Amino acid sequence: MKLSTKGRYAVMAMVDLANNGKGRPVPLADIAERQEISLSYLEQLFAKLRRGGLVNSVRGPGGGYLLAREAGETRISDIILAVDEPIRATRCTPGQPFGCRANRSRCQTHDLWEELGNQIYLYLSSVSIDDVVAQRILGTSGLIQSEDSGPVQAAQ
Repeated sequence: MKLSTKGRYAVMAMVDLANNGKGRPVPLADIAERQEISLSYLEQLFAKLRRGGLVNSVRGPGGGYLLAREAGETRISDIILAVDEPIRATRCTPGQPFGCRANRSRCQTHDLWEELGNQIYLYLSSVSIDDVVAQRILGTSGLIQSEDSGPVQAAQ
């Protein structure tokens, strides 16, 4: 499963906003520059994030965007869903009683991919923007197995 740039960029921008806002509006141009994301693309994403109640806009000199709620209260899944990014690993349309195959049946691995999508959603729902900012999400993916002593921290 691959998360599109829409979801990834929205998360990157929201983490940047949390990291650099500190209660002050952050101009999208600043986020675009730091994150190397097109300003026009960010404008589209932030319109969706605003409609989703995740950010507030401040107009005028010194304006920009603020998180609508505390970073610890905003889940990564909220961000991805706000920009219309589905969190699923199947080809089938969610909620449909039939599958995506030509004969409208489900493939034999449908439940496997459906459960993978559920697990991804559960994980992203368990992580807040604040967790990312504070770097509290590194699990075993940051460890390298050593034959002698077990897991060791990967070099940065």
